[in-house]
Amino acid sequence: MIFENIKIALTSMVHNKLRTLLSLLGIIIGVAAVVAILNLGRSATISITESMNIGGVDLVTVYPSGNSRNINVFDTQFGEQLMSNVSGIDVVLPSYTSSTRIRSGQEIKNASIQGVTSNYLPVMDAELLYGDYFTALDNINRRQVVIIGKNLADDLFPAGNAVGSYISIFRGQSKRYQIVGVLDAKEAILGASFDDTVFIPGNTFEQRYMNMSNVSSYVCKVSEGVNATAVQAEIDSYLDKLVGSDNYFTYTAASIVEMADQVTGTFTSFLAAIAAISLLVGGIGIMNIMLVSVAERTREIGIRKALGASPRVIKGQFLVEAITLTVLGGIIGIGLGMFLSYAIVNVVGWELYFSYTAIAISMGFSMFVGIFFGWYPAAKASKLDPIEALSYE
Repeated sequence: MIFENIKIALTSMVHNKLRTLLSLLGIIIGVAAVVAILNLGRSATISITESMNIGGVDLVTVYPSGNSRNINVFDTQFGEQLMSNVSGIDVVLPSYTSSTRIRSGQEIKNASIQGVTSNYLPVMDAELLYGDYFTALDNINRRQVVIIGKNLADDLFPAGNAVGSYISIFRGQSKRYQIVGVLDAKEAILGASFDDTVFIPGNTFEQRYMNMSNVSSYVCKVSEGVNATAVQAEIDSYLDKLVGSDNYFTYTAASIVEMADQVTGTFTSFLAAIAAISLLVGGIGIMNIMLVSVAERTREIGIRKALGASPRVIKGQFLVEAITLTVLGGIIGIGLGMFLSYAIVNVVGWELYFSYTAIAISMGFSMFVGIFFGWYPAAKASKLDPIEALSYE
């Protein structure tokens, strides 16, 4: 019986193509909008998260403030102290940071300079284009060796491999440093560019370059599977007791990722809810067309009742027809929504991630609209008196 009713519904749609299309437009537009918005919301969330993952989502950085210069806590040994008192940290990397000018031949460039440990660049996933990383002996012996970013290498040594060459670093007077490695191009992490930075051993920075003992920052590598924001909160709690909240601040990209997820999720849900309103408008259009259909087929209803069709059968016929209309509109709307999603992400430059939840919700809501707005016309048809229906003009 259901398949027979579906066949009748499809036949009616074919005989009234324009009316059917106009009645389906609300459903098609509503479903397409919901699918496109949820697909784009999911794609935006994942794209933002992945871009931030490149930027150190598993890192927590501690920055001593200017107020802490007289506190003898933030030294090179502080990393071990932090690891002993805060769980979930694999390694702590102290770093000295400054800005400088460097020269090769007649070419002079402004650059950032960082004094780091021998394991700093490998832990930060900074890959070498050519050359080698620092060794522990380079750091212990305070050797005047450097690793430079790709942009600096390209600008200072356009002819090619810079390894083995020397650059002069200015700090009052210039000192010569030998290049032992050149980094491959890398996305910035925690707002710092690797491509325009000179890296030297931490002990060399501390005792030969700047003669300072205050570490600029500590990069904490969070253990795999551990939530970085939870580690950040534990670090904050420990440092509040140790030095006071005014003497440091911490940062992790993970908290920004979580905030971005919440913002995009809320915004997407809000837009999807607005788009869903058009489904209700489409439902009203379905109800209207079904009422017209009942009026047009009053004599048909009378004949069927005269031949023994029960009110339940009549109601089922028109209810199935309403559901068929909305499901058909839902299928077309899903296809249109997918097409719009694909077109928009290509323009924006994201990767498309389909939200199968959006498809399920849209189809379910379409069927609900068909049942909800088709019930009254179906019930009206089932209650028609057969004698009055047969005499209807």
